[in-house]
Amino acid sequence: MFKTDTIKGIEEVLYDKKLITSDQLSAIKFEHVNTGKSIESIIKERGYVSNEDYTKAMGESYGIDYTDLIGLQIPPELLELVPMAVAKQYNVVPFAQEGNTLSLAMLDPMDLQTIEFIERKTGLKVHPFITAAKAIERVLEEQKGKAIGEEISAALEEINSTTLKIEENAGELTDATLRDAPIARIVGMIMETAVKTAASDVHIEPNEDASRLRYRVDGILEEKRRIPKEMHDSIIARIKILAKMKIDEKRIPQDGRFKVQVGNTQTDLRVSTLPTIYGEKVVIRLLKEEGQVFTFKDLGMRGLSLKRLEEAILRPNGMTLVTGPTGSGKTVTLASALNKLNTVRVNIVTLEDPVEIRVPGVNQVQINPQAGLTFANGLRSFLRQDPNIIMVGEVRDGETAELAIHAALTGHLVLSTLHTNSSSGALPRMLDMGVENFLLASTVNVVVAQRLVRKVCEHCKTEYEPPKEVQEDMERVLSGIAKSTVLMNKDVDIVKSLKSVETNKIKFAKGSGCDKCNSTGYKGRLGIFEVLEVTDKVAHLTLDNSPASKIEAVAVEEGMITLLQDGYLRVLEGVTTLEEVMRVAK
Repeated sequence: MFKTDTIKGIEEVLYDKKLITSDQLSAIKFEHVNTGKSIESIIKERGYVSNEDYTKAMGESYGIDYTDLIGLQIPPELLELVPMAVAKQYNVVPFAQEGNTLSLAMLDPMDLQTIEFIERKTGLKVHPFITAAKAIERVLEEQKGKAIGEEISAALEEINSTTLKIEENAGELTDATLRDAPIARIVGMIMETAVKTAASDVHIEPNEDASRLRYRVDGILEEKRRIPKEMHDSIIARIKILAKMKIDEKRIPQDGRFKVQVGNTQTDLRVSTLPTIYGEKVVIRLLKEEGQVFTFKDLGMRGLSLKRLEEAILRPNGMTLVTGPTGSGKTVTLASALNKLNTVRVNIVTLEDPVEIRVPGVNQVQINPQAGLTFANGLRSFLRQDPNIIMVGEVRDGETAELAIHAALTGHLVLSTLHTNSSSGALPRMLDMGVENFLLASTVNVVVAQRLVRKVCEHCKTEYEPPKEVQEDMERVLSGIAKSTVLMNKDVDIVKSLKSVETNKIKFAKGSGCDKCNSTGYKGRLGIFEVLEVTDKVAHLTLDNSPASKIEAVAVEEGMITLLQDGYLRVLEGVTTLEEVMRVAK
């Protein structure tokens, strides 16, 4: 089981492998002698090496074999030898079997009690291997996802043998009935998987033969599995009960909400049902209660766009509009702006539907149309609350638009969102809502249009040379960036990217797919932006009721980088792919 020639300590092994320097080795030994701390704890505290390198060195020091687990195809029957609860409690994963010997990946292979327990439980002789904690966590998480299928099978058997299935004429099901049933466990697993995979939405939709479960991750819907038709009504009923909705009302759409906690993460769930020809479809939106607030640079803004937005939100009055379709990150951009402006010297009030990201120190109000609290009514009340900065979640109608404009005119800084495809389209859209052109021209400071693109996975990124016609299209689009824009940007990445186009040294990046990105080639998202500053020229065009195309042409002349251009620059930097930019910007 263990090798006997264990002479070297972990620190010596790390030094031999040139993972720590002689100075670091001396520092470790010095602290060990002077403080009495163990060598292992000192190495971990100082963070000299990665967790993986430390684990490998520990294995070598104690004469225990190391296994990575990543990329290994573990037979399902082996994983079934050790139940999920036991594997999680003892941090072990069985990954191979030869004859009567079971290879067991362990976090602590010196734990003889656990080895003995597994040997008794499986009836096999255990050969322990050391591995990193992340590797065990990953394998167990993958198994958790597969366990939904097992729960579905178990639930199906119970449904067939009981009266749990909901029929049109059946009596009302109680919360207790569904809470104790395996249906509750399936719904719990669906929610837990959604939180852990950072999904923004969960779709449970009935079809003719089965229902499908889909998660929206990084803006893209992915089908996870099919759910038997006979279970659909029971799952929907459980979700409706949790969301305090009427389970016997299936003819009209309903809305509800409830909360779940996974680990330390509390998530607010917004539930919406819709009657279809095959049954009720449910969409659940996940809103983390402690939404992360980013800086503009974190979001992907840089150069002249960043400078113009920062200058606009630091003005004492006026209006800043953020535009884009649903799910393009407008709320995150506004929350980042509020976080930057938030000081004890100003009073900030927001009116949102719903409050998605909590910003400490900001007075955030959620609209409630049933009680009469709409965007327009709330905005009227806000002006009596002595605000410096007002954030309106969305300008939806002429009344809200007019009130927001008047608030900006009377010495307040107003931030809001609008649904238009481009920044130049926002001004004609406000005019269509009935806002006077002279008021609009004198109040709007900047208009930001944005989209979210998926980032290429750093772990499986590869480079390639694009076809000639693609290169020519890229040169044509980027040739529109004025030289003055580059000089004003003073952005090293932008200048470098444009030079690569000029010298025909264009390289694109793509992800080949790996475990880290779930074989998609993408991991995480980034914003692409166009920031239109309402200069004197743009204001004159607004007074003349000019079309969006004319406003955009003037803005480009004055240095604005369009969404497509910003996207192409990100492709040249190897951050995203051309397909992603085309998907969101064209």
